[in-house]
Amino acid sequence: MTDMTKQSTEDLKKNIAEKRAALRTFRFGGAGSRTRNVREGRNLRKEVARALTEIRKRETATNKKV
Repeated sequence: MTDMTKQSTEDLKKNIAEKRAALRTFRFGGAGSRTRNVREGRNLRKEVARALTEIRKRETATNKKV
């Protein structure tokens, strides 16, 4: 989490796009395979949520200042 607080908003948005693409390939890429790391999908979703939370926190902080 501390890594996300140091990143800029643009970097966070790029990170979200990359994680969503990785999640998409995780879901559809291994559709027929049995051996799959289920935790990978969970971790990708959590990382996307953390980044979105950080962006939203910054937006609300700037709105309160104005």
